[in-house]
Amino acid sequence: MSEQPLNPASATARAAAADDAGPRTPTVGAAGPGTRADDGSGPAVPAGDDAAALRAASFERQRRLRQEPRFPGGPAADPAGSHHERRIRSFQPRRSRVTTGQEEALQRLWPTWGLDIDGQRVLDLAELFGGLPVVLEIGFGMGEATALMAADDPGTGILAVDVHTPGQGNLLGLADRAGLSNVRVANGDAVILLREMLAPDALDGLRVYFPDPWPKARHHKRRLIQPEFLDLAAQRLKPGAIVHCATDWEPYAEQMLEVLTAHPRFENTAADGGYAPRPAFRPLTRFEGQGLDKGHVVHDLLFARV
Repeated sequence: MSEQPLNPASATARAAAADDAGPRTPTVGAAGPGTRADDGSGPAVPAGDDAAALRAASFERQRRLRQEPRFPGGPAADPAGSHHERRIRSFQPRRSRVTTGQEEALQRLWPTWGLDIDGQRVLDLAELFGGLPVVLEIGFGMGEATALMAADDPGTGILAVDVHTPGQGNLLGLADRAGLSNVRVANGDAVILLREMLAPDALDGLRVYFPDPWPKARHHKRRLIQPEFLDLAAQRLKPGAIVHCATDWEPYAEQMLEVLTAHPRFENTAADGGYAPRPAFRPLTRFEGQGLDKGHVVHDLLFARV
């Protein structure tokens, strides 16, 4: 969500209007416990300790609401819980409207094709995908491209990770209608999945398509493609596995190229050491088409794990 700049003139006007309106109700605790405003009107103002207790109770209610699953039996609201460390994350969970079809898919298909990233176990990918080679896709949006790639390459399993509930339901529905058996939908933080739930050399590929570019300079630390992330990814990828990134944000593409080129465990597959042509297996998504209509240039990067 973008931040709205403060308009000094508006702030001054609001302050002047507040002064013209006369004195405000005393601050919390200023009039004594359980007392009313000086003029005897208005509701009782809680004392300092009581107000703090009310704020704490309200915060706890909101926390519980965030942790409650929207769809019983479906993806958890906070699968990893609070036992994991606080750190800067590359994504911002958001609650959006879920359609009837997406809700039905979540409730019907999640127990079979979905999994929560809880950090409590190591996944057996051979069992999960029937022995297929597995590619991890981080951030699949509404899942259209993922479903197309799964249909075009049924011999590869796709472990698709996202935190967007409507997209999770949409991908499950797409896979179900197309009769796909090589897609699994994971809910939660991909870093926890890589770090705690996958064995070394477990993956045959990694796809990161159009991640959040976090364009503001102070937010660049939130970008996913960083040296520390590549250190972790290199441990979970088999030798020769391909990391495939794509973005339509030019400064982020430049950072991706710089960071991947500098990492000793990855080698650029492009002969000139630059960007790669869009491979035929990556579908042109609706989101990408919108970017192209706006004049954005899409860059693909394909690096092999050495």
